[in-house]
Amino acid sequence: MSEQLTDQEIAELQESGATDEWGGGPGRKAKAFWPSAKRLLGLFRTEKAGLALVAAMVLVAVVFNVWAPHVLGRAMDVLFGGVISKGMPAGVSREQVIEGLRGQGQGQAADMLSGMDFTPGQGIDFDALARLILTVLGMYVVAQGFMWLQGRVLNDVVMRIVFRLREQIEAKLNRLPLSHFDTRQRGDLLSRTTNDVDNVQQAMQQAFATLVYSVLTILGIVGMMFWLSWQLALIALIALPVAGVVVGVVGRKSQALFTAQWRETGRLNGHIEESFTGHELVTVFGRQRDMAERFDERNDAMYEASFKAQFYSGMIMPIMQWVNWLGYVGIAVVGGLRVANGQMTLGAVTAFIQYSREFNQPLGQVAGMSNMLISGVASAERIFELLDEPEEDPDDVVAARAGDAVAHLPQPVRGRVEFEHVRFSYTPEKPLITDLDLVAEPGQTVAIVGPTGAGKTTLVNLIMRFYEVDGGRILLDGVDTRTVPRQELRAATGMVLQDAVLFGGTIRENIRYGRLEATDEEVLAAAKATYVDRFVHTLPDGYDTVIEQDASNISAGERQLITIARAFLAQPSILILDEATSSVDTRTEVLVQQAMAALRNDRTSFVIAHRLSTIRDADVILVMEHGDIVEQGSHEELLAAKGAYHRLYTSQFQGGEAGIDGGAVQAREA
Repeated sequence: MSEQLTDQEIAELQESGATDEWGGGPGRKAKAFWPSAKRLLGLFRTEKAGLALVAAMVLVAVVFNVWAPHVLGRAMDVLFGGVISKGMPAGVSREQVIEGLRGQGQGQAADMLSGMDFTPGQGIDFDALARLILTVLGMYVVAQGFMWLQGRVLNDVVMRIVFRLREQIEAKLNRLPLSHFDTRQRGDLLSRTTNDVDNVQQAMQQAFATLVYSVLTILGIVGMMFWLSWQLALIALIALPVAGVVVGVVGRKSQALFTAQWRETGRLNGHIEESFTGHELVTVFGRQRDMAERFDERNDAMYEASFKAQFYSGMIMPIMQWVNWLGYVGIAVVGGLRVANGQMTLGAVTAFIQYSREFNQPLGQVAGMSNMLISGVASAERIFELLDEPEEDPDDVVAARAGDAVAHLPQPVRGRVEFEHVRFSYTPEKPLITDLDLVAEPGQTVAIVGPTGAGKTTLVNLIMRFYEVDGGRILLDGVDTRTVPRQELRAATGMVLQDAVLFGGTIRENIRYGRLEATDEEVLAAAKATYVDRFVHTLPDGYDTVIEQDASNISAGERQLITIARAFLAQPSILILDEATSSVDTRTEVLVQQAMAALRNDRTSFVIAHRLSTIRDADVILVMEHGDIVEQGSHEELLAAKGAYHRLYTSQFQGGEAGIDGGAVQAREA
């Protein structure tokens, strides 16, 4: 829309810091990690039952996994004790063997055997060994079974949460005012609603389950290690404070870098979206090199941010592994000495070493998942920023601000539109409309002309309440539009824009978009009235032809005719046409003008015109400059007045260069 903020105005706002990273300006500083993480976890509140089930199954799996090394240590004691006892004479007691060794001066061997359970001369008890080994295998099978089940349940939980999150985003986008999108890149918005949501989903699916399992495993293993030997446990736990320092320092840096990474992703997506949608224009003006250079700049910025984010987060795992291996060496040395002194059995030390390795594994998983978790929280932060954006004020609040209660339009709507001392500006420091008075009687066609930035589109946007007026009021059939629910007001209004917008689906469905309850007969009647029927019959599937992406399978003129048929089907009381025939060829334009004349019958119509030849039959022509109406009257009256309209008209039809929006070229076509 030509009257929305221009690129220069957006740039000025960004330089002043009035916009955030959405518009490509200076980005907000990354918020603290924990507030965003806490809010992300808050999404699980609606799934307490599912989470409780997941936690219970993880707990069962952890118990079996943690207890299994202890049982395996007992098996090692059975095996080692059997090997030792096999070479001893049968019939003597364990105590006699130990005392005999001490008597022979082998005190260290006696100390070691004193910590073991064996029967001299018995050998290996293979039955007991088999039971213990089968028990260990069974425990691991049960643990993995519960882990698979919790993964299945957690997947359902996360899918439901993400489903609701996408619903919230979609609902939020529909509640945001049009002004919100004026200073935002569409690519960044798409990135937040797709890439960031997918990243959050991945973090919740993988990081959540892994972190819960790892934390419970760490707690269980720590308990078992202290039960076996508090001295060895202290050596193993040296890694915990180091882990806290590493995650705290490196994680904080990574959080800011991941936020920058996703911001740059949004900017790059915005550039790609512009390049693809404007590919023909880029090619015509030979700007491929410029677009490629801009792409390289943004791609380099994304590479730089991504590299730093991955580099810092990737430091966590190697540091943790190094600390863990130091602890592992210490356990092996001290554990060997305790076995030699008879303070622990070989099986207990074996179990402890296994616990040490399993203790390091969840610590490593926590470190590894911190990368994904930090990235997910950074994406969640961007999503929450979108969800926290100011919304359109509710209808009752706007009505109360206007000093009245919510009202409804009289039925049927006649279409009398009145502007009373209307003031409006997109930015407070740059007024656009200062004091506008206008009356459009029912059934009149009001044409609006003027140079770009004069306020033409702004005027009709105010009628539709895409923006709220800063002062004055707009009346429709005597009712202040600020007191009328937006949906009711817009239902009485039809609009055909210069840019024909079609949706995925068939031609029939796109026409029916104007009135969903319309019958096929009404759709056909609207298509015939606007000459859509003529070209539809040349298509293989007729009205069931599916519109391809960007409507590339039909011409620009045909797309515009479909949008005109859509407005015709809606049967609005007020009609807004923003240069609706600009994409139609000269011959078709004559037919469409006739259809428009029938459509405008008994309806108040506002026609934004760039080609003055299309509005000669308008009841009233408004000439706008700098947000004010400088002239109004019929075509003949304004020409006779020799004022602004006369200058615009002659500039077009005499080949002058100072026409309206390039009107000189269009005038030659007319």
